[in-house]
Amino acid sequence: MSDHELAARLATQAGELLLGVRDELAEATEAERKAAGDKQSHEFLLEALGRERPDDVVLSEEGVDNPARLRSERVWIVDPLDGTREFSELGRQDWAVHVALWQTGEVVAAAVALPAHGITLATPHVAPPPPHWGPPRIVVSRTRPPALALRVRDHLDGDLVTMGSAGAKVAAVVQGLADVYVHAGGQYEWDSAAPVAVARAAGLHASRIDGSRLEYNRADPLLPDLVVCRPEYADAVLAAVSDSGGP
Repeated sequence: MSDHELAARLATQAGELLLGVRDELAEATEAERKAAGDKQSHEFLLEALGRERPDDVVLSEEGVDNPARLRSERVWIVDPLDGTREFSELGRQDWAVHVALWQTGEVVAAAVALPAHGITLATPHVAPPPPHWGPPRIVVSRTRPPALALRVRDHLDGDLVTMGSAGAKVAAVVQGLADVYVHAGGQYEWDSAAPVAVARAAGLHASRIDGSRLEYNRADPLLPDLVVCRPEYADAVLAAVSDSGGP
C-alpha cells in the first residue's frame, strides 16, 4: 500500500470510528463527546501507523511530542479530530480528520476526511475546484471571524462563508464551495499539514500570509497563519494582507 493510499484509508477509518463514537454518546455531554472522540481517534491512528509504518515517527495533536521526529526522514503529522467543538454538536458536519506524511522537507502524502459527508480528499490526485463566477467567497469561523479575513473580504469585495474546522474550510475551497481561506493567530502544524497538501494537489495556492513557504516538522510546531485560495486570487489576497500591515 502506498503512502497516499494509507493516508486515505486511515483518515477514512478514523472518521468512521468518530461517527460511531458520536452515535454511541448521543445522550452524553458535549465535553464527554469531545474527550472520547479525541482519545479514540488518536489511539486508532497511533496504533495503525505503528503497525503499518513501524519505522516512522508520529506527531499528533493529542500525543506527547517525540524529539526523534527532528532526526527522522519520515514523520506522520495527524490531527485525529479537527473541529472538536463541531464534532461534539450533534448534527454538525464541518469537522475533519487529517493524516499527512512529511518526508525530508516536504509533505508528500496526505488525506482530509470529512466523515459526516462521507468524503475523503487525498493526494496524489485531487480534482481542481469548478469555476465560480460570482464574488469571491471567504470562508471564516462561525463564531470568531478574524479581522484579517474581514479586510480581505473588503479588499476583494467578497462574501463571507462561515464554517467550523480548518480542514473543513480548506476542503470547502478544494471543492469549490469557497474561494479563499485566510487565517492568522493560533494554529499548529497538524491543523494545516494535510489540508495544505491536498489543496496543492488540487492546484490551489497555499502559503504563509506573507507569501512565504509553509514548513513542517519544525522544533516548534506552532504555525499560526496561512492562506489557501484559488490561484487567481493569491496576489490580491496577499496584497490585502500586506496593505493592512499584517494580522
